[in-house]
Amino acid sequence: MSVNGVFPAEFNETQIRHTFAAMTQQQFEAVLIDEGGGFLAQRVLIVELAEKYRPPVCYPYRDYVDLGGLMAYAPDLGELAQRLADNVHKILNGAKPGDIPVFQPTRFQLVVNLKAAKSLGLTISQSISARADEIIE
Repeated sequence: MSVNGVFPAEFNETQIRHTFAAMTQQQFEAVLIDEGGGFLAQRVLIVELAEKYRPPVCYPYRDYVDLGGLMAYAPDLGELAQRLADNVHKILNGAKPGDIPVFQPTRFQLVVNLKAAKSLGLTISQSISARADEIIE
């Protein structure tokens, strides 16, 4: 979410505000938010700034869309939770954590907020609407 593509490992509200202002000055056409935990912790501020500065933003989790963000393309958290539970079960039954293969999500969800799209003056195409797992009116 930085102007130059790299954001510091630790960042604060001031840096996020500065970044959105800089993106607006540079006339970014769209923004993709990283799934890093620091961004998730600042999701309310990020969605508020996206509404203020008006770039179309794609988020890494539906939490942002529930707060009013435009869209999210994210791993199915239900699938991830099930996989985590399976791994915990294996470990509790004696498996070594290092022997459990790394899991890559296989299912992703596209969630689109039509109210946010309308406020940005965007029309969501039929193909996106048809592919969306959920449309928020």
